Amino acid sequence: MKILVQISRILVGALFIFSGFVKLVDPIGSQYKFQEYFSESVLNMEFLIPYALPFAVMLIVAEILLGVMILIGYKPKFTVWSLLILTLIFLFLTWYSAFYNKVTDCGCFGDAIKLTPWETFYKNVILIVLILLLLIKVEYIKPIFKGKIPKIITFLSLGVFLFIVQHVLTHLPIIDFRAYAVGKDLKEGMKYPEDGSIPPVHDFMLEDAQQDLAPILLEKEKVMLIAVYNLDKADKSGFPAIKEIAEKAIAKGYTVYGASASFTDDLLLVQKKYNLPFEFLFCDETTIKTMIRANPGVIILDKGTVTQKKNWVDVDDLEL
Repeated sequence: MKILVQISRILVGALFIFSGFVKLVDPIGSQYKFQEYFSESVLNMEFLIPYALPFAVMLIVAEILLGVMILIGYKPKFTVWSLLILTLIFLFLTWYSAFYNKVTDCGCFGDAIKLTPWETFYKNVILIVLILLLLIKVEYIKPIFKGKIPKIITFLSLGVFLFIVQHVLTHLPIIDFRAYAVGKDLKEGMKYPEDGSIPPVHDFMLEDAQQDLAPILLEKEKVMLIAVYNLDKADKSGFPAIKEIAEKAIAKGYTVYGASASFTDDLLLVQKKYNLPFEFLFCDETTIKTMIRANPGVIILDKGTVTQKKNWVDVDDLEL
């Protein structure tokens, strides 16, 4: 039994740390997922949508921190009960998604690993069994370090995790698991796999009043896209910096366009107000959110390959 408890402890801790880490490096992705859960078509709790980001951050940090705590054996009773409560919440959400076919991807492993709702549900069932074993024999969970070391490790870990969250929210995800990551060839990503499944890059269109310019822009060597997925939610203080970097890019021969899902009239007003030297093309909001976790943000393409991505606060670091 002691051996089973230790094996369960390692499996549960490692899984929670991995699951928390892949979301910790991209909390905006979890924010979008919780917004989907809170929407009218899923849980119908739209009053929680404005709090999706703090809710996501709280759960992510709790998830990875509990994984650390169970491995080092800090406050085992509190840790195991917390793990059980958290997993029961995930179990309900994944069952609801799977049974009612509401959310096709629960986001439990961020964009790193895609699981169907039923796969995630059964994974959580197994987790519940392991955690119940830990709960029944919690006395076998001993700290791996003596004295105050486990407490120090826990609080240092909490500080590191909060710093990572602040960093990626200010800049961009430390690790990008999406099909629009730096180094990815979007043209290759648009090709259908041999099994006929949906390609990783789909719904990527940049439309003006007459046509989709995406195929043309993906063949050009120097392309800068200014991503503004929603003008109402955009950080307006970023537009002066966007104007400056766009002018520099144009002077160096770049083709510069904005990409937004907002209404044309609103975009024209912003374009005029900040004297932006480029036109906006229409792009699906979800696609833009997938492309870059910034609003506004800058994407550099070279013949369809993503070479650079920056939040507006870091545009001075772009190499043109």
